[in-house]
Amino acid sequence: MLRLLVLCLAAVVLAQPAGETKTKILLISRDNDHPPATHEYMFDCGLLAKCLKQTPGIEAIVSNGWPKNADALKDVKAIVFYKRNGGNVLFDPFNKAQAEALLKNGVGLTAIHWGTSADKKAGEPWLDALGGWYSTDFSKCLVRSTKLIQADPKHPICRGGKEYELRDEYYIQLRFKDAIKPILKVEIDKKEYTVDWTYERPESKGGRSFGCVLGHFHSNFGEKQFRQALVNGILWTAHREVPEARAPVAITAKDVDLPGKK
Repeated sequence: MLRLLVLCLAAVVLAQPAGETKTKILLISRDNDHPPATHEYMFDCGLLAKCLKQTPGIEAIVSNGWPKNADALKDVKAIVFYKRNGGNVLFDPFNKAQAEALLKNGVGLTAIHWGTSADKKAGEPWLDALGGWYSTDFSKCLVRSTKLIQADPKHPICRGGKEYELRDEYYIQLRFKDAIKPILKVEIDKKEYTVDWTYERPESKGGRSFGCVLGHFHSNFGEKQFRQALVNGILWTAHREVPEARAPVAITAKDVDLPGKK
């Protein structure tokens, strides 16, 4: 009897994951730089972090700007930029060495809305990192209500998704690397534009990038399809399997209410 008990206990111990580490995702944001209910970077990164944590094994951290403490970058598997000029932050002289080491080692990269932008100085390295580059020098932005069309329904980011109407500030006429894969497209003034894309960085250890020009209006983060596409994309860059029915992104109406809203 004692021997049987010992064997049972041993089986339980062996079945438990030993020292299981979480997939660490860092969301880099900043304080709002637009009228209320638009570019609510910190608040909406908090919403995304809450959604990401619903996938088992995910640790999501929000930072106001590039972390000053190098320990915050330790073991990071993916970085998300939802702030102005993600390329400028990534390739700032103070951050460049850390950033290039992370990218070379295959850390995932996501940029949302204005995060897809960079000035001329950072533009080319940003294009090489993200696969796409938004700039007011050659791109345009238009507020429209239009249908989001899945360009690659079989891609993991599109799992469980469907076409739907969304009012947003659409960035169009970006520069892209030839190797990008469009994920979502829109038709504006009878022309088709890529608004979500993926890029597998060739000079890295399996590095994956995901760009999304959407996210101007805070209210869009209350749209389940929108949140799921972002979370699916972030998980994909971190080399996490995207569930067939899409990642869980449950939030309440109260979660979406901005501070001070009556």
